[in-house]
Amino acid sequence: MFKIQEIREIIKLVDSSSIDEFVYEVDGAKVKLKKNGVVVTDTVAPKKEVVAPVVQQSAPAAPVAPAAPAKTEEAPVASAAPANNDPSLHKIVSPMVGTFYQAPNPDSPSYVKVGDKVGNETIVCIVEAMKLFNEIEAEVQGEIVEILVKDGELVEYGQPLFLVKAE
Repeated sequence: MFKIQEIREIIKLVDSSSIDEFVYEVDGAKVKLKKNGVVVTDTVAPKKEVVAPVVQQSAPAAPVAPAAPAKTEEAPVASAAPANNDPSLHKIVSPMVGTFYQAPNPDSPSYVKVGDKVGNETIVCIVEAMKLFNEIEAEVQGEIVEILVKDGELVEYGQPLFLVKAE
């Protein structure tokens, strides 16, 4: 049987890779991961399965899956053009795969809004990955020009989250 930490490590590795499906079996225990199918299976006996969700890469329903990535790809492409045209804009990027949150909880105001001044250690958002909430700092001094993702949206490693006019 696999330890939960081993399964988490496998999920991280598969999630950060370009493969869509992964199967690993040792001593009758089997782990099967599918990015697009959102399935994790840990089987001890051939008839016993435990299914749990993976950090979701797409919508769980197969017919909806093609539409979700199309929307995700359009937003960064549209907002990436201004970033490439203006070298003075700094991109704050996601350091991991996870869910983007603008506020510490639903009842709180956003960490930052367009027009806010930020410093190197200013917390600009949270990226939640596997029930761990990671505070993301600006790491640059300047003014928030654009927020590139919506609250609750899934983000990828290295995906731009904010554009900052550095001082």
